[in-house]
Amino acid sequence: MAQTGEEIKDTPARNQDDRHTEVKRSRLESCLDQPAESSIYEVIKYGPSPLPAKHYDPDTTEPTSCGLHTMEELLSWRRSEASPFNVASVPLAPREPSLGSCLRRTLVSHDMMGGYLDDRFVQGTNAETPFAFYHWCYIDIFNYFTHQLVSIPPAVWTNAAHKHGVIVLGTFITEWTDGATKCEAFLKDEESYRSVADKLVQISQCYGFEGWLINIENPLSEAAVKNAPLFLQYLTEQMHERVPSSVVLWYDSVIQNGDLKWQNELNDSNRMFFDSCDGFFTNYNWTEQSLESMKEYSGVQGRQADVYVGVDVFARGEVVGGMLDTNKALDLIRKHNFSAAIFAPGWVYESLDDKTEFRQKQDKFWALLLDYLYVHRPASPLPFASSFCQGFGKALYWRGQKEKTSSWFNLSAQDLQPLYSQMDLEGGGWLKSSGCPEEAWSGGCSLLLDGRVPADLSAPVCARIFSLHVPLDSRILVALIYKASPGISISLQLNTTDVHHFTQNGQQDAKTISLTPEALDNGHHLMKHFLKTDGWSFRCSELELHGSILREVCVLIQRDGEPGDVPFSCRLGKIMVVDVVSLEAPPPAVQGVCVEDLVWLRGSGTSPHPSPLLNATLRWEYSSELVHHFKVHWRRLRGPDPRVPPGQLELVGRAHANRFRVTELAVPEPPSLLELVVEPVLLMDVPVPEELWGRRQLSYTEAAAQ
Repeated sequence: MAQTGEEIKDTPARNQDDRHTEVKRSRLESCLDQPAESSIYEVIKYGPSPLPAKHYDPDTTEPTSCGLHTMEELLSWRRSEASPFNVASVPLAPREPSLGSCLRRTLVSHDMMGGYLDDRFVQGTNAETPFAFYHWCYIDIFNYFTHQLVSIPPAVWTNAAHKHGVIVLGTFITEWTDGATKCEAFLKDEESYRSVADKLVQISQCYGFEGWLINIENPLSEAAVKNAPLFLQYLTEQMHERVPSSVVLWYDSVIQNGDLKWQNELNDSNRMFFDSCDGFFTNYNWTEQSLESMKEYSGVQGRQADVYVGVDVFARGEVVGGMLDTNKALDLIRKHNFSAAIFAPGWVYESLDDKTEFRQKQDKFWALLLDYLYVHRPASPLPFASSFCQGFGKALYWRGQKEKTSSWFNLSAQDLQPLYSQMDLEGGGWLKSSGCPEEAWSGGCSLLLDGRVPADLSAPVCARIFSLHVPLDSRILVALIYKASPGISISLQLNTTDVHHFTQNGQQDAKTISLTPEALDNGHHLMKHFLKTDGWSFRCSELELHGSILREVCVLIQRDGEPGDVPFSCRLGKIMVVDVVSLEAPPPAVQGVCVEDLVWLRGSGTSPHPSPLLNATLRWEYSSELVHHFKVHWRRLRGPDPRVPPGQLELVGRAHANRFRVTELAVPEPPSLLELVVEPVLLMDVPVPEELWGRRQLSYTEAAAQ
């Protein structure tokens, strides 16, 4: 019998393995009930990691993301066996306009070199030249695509997308003869296709992404093709019921008689699938005639935004545009008022011989498309803050100082991204904004504003940095941290609108009010909250605004001195807009630090007694709305030699969720006592007193000789 709606929740049979798992979990979670000053006692036992290799690197126990290869893996999937590290830690941010009210949407399908590359490392990795995406404000949907049966988006992608209000889709794909066999099995009857759909819903619910691209690229029998729309309809209904903002899309492949025959358009041959889900992703070999035909097709009327016209950036086959001519394809798609699906924009990276040129080519590619993309605005309430980090860099910075001196990659570390642009000014002036890894305030890069103020321009050059939709109804502090070249002055401009006027008249008719607030002097009591660093300038302003919406944050560049052409460079380190009351409120304490899943490995080296390597999961409780990241530290409290005093805190790494996997940490020989410490780092850059950090002690000894 097919599962009912109530049965869709994962309810595996209780067997001996399940009971063992529950006993183990209960034992490990018991540390939550211990006093904070108590220590966990551990007897070191060396051996291979017992953690599941599909979720943890077998050599280092580093948490990793993965997909599912077989139907057996999918149907046996259980929430209790899912990776807690691959659960998205960032909820989907609100945005304006909403996805449903966008008439011409943009989807990006990330198909790159088989998938699960550097992005599979949940806590990041030391990649020298990684691929990243950071033009989030121009897209609406992100799809993680591989040729595995079930592509589960790595948490780093979901976190980055969600910060910008972009929904995330996984992929369910069948291909070739093996795919046909799978389809005949799961589409043979209602019970079978509902079982597959229920698992897809459970996976999406568990890992925190919004839906699926369904791609059946193999022929179907008469029975299977009859059930395919029913499978789609059931999956879509269940996703809508159980996953907010969910979307299910069908890829243009099989037609109504079961033949694998790409149509490159929506028509009577494939409409049955479109009618059963949220949207249709066309194949790539369309022509303008295809678009004209679709525009007049009765089956698309009222749902034109749900047709995503595919664009293969690799330009394989007979296609319009692709590569650096992708804009030509978007020009035609928008001309006929359809949504666009940009497939494999990783071409920008894969086509480079010198990967160090990635940022420049990425920016060039997306700059060519900007005329055909539409900005959506993050609409989360205050605090708003961004250090412009793109999720990778040559070094890792904190408050203008290097915290780590080697290259790194972690998309969960990506901050809210600005508007990247380049424009010409009258009189020979120009302005360009780009990410720059050479120096940063926090994270891996700053936003570099380069340009020239022309001699005949008396007004400031206005650089639009963020488009937002943030309600303001309080006393706020606006802060800018920057470095500027000589000969210019820097200030902030906030563009706001009245919330009632916007609600009544909509965006087009809303009147914009531009505010250029005066800077506070260094002696102002609000300035005491910020720790300054040599070489960086701080400009803070206080305003009281009620019933307003912050729509844009701009930086004004003004020439100092006599008229004349002035080339300039301004490095933006951070922009913040925070509520003064929350800024002055005491931060909460980290609570419930728990240590679990300990694995002991032997260190390498020539010593007859190499240091033991600690591997363990820390988790804790803290309000995610306030925090930017956590720093995880450790220190030695007591070792085998009582004459050696306790050690200083040493940084282990950064966490971007309320859990962190400590891996290959060389610790003193047993018997010893060490302390693991969790420091919250707030969005507002306000230091958290050390007494509010979370702590857990770990005491360990060697196993007795047999």
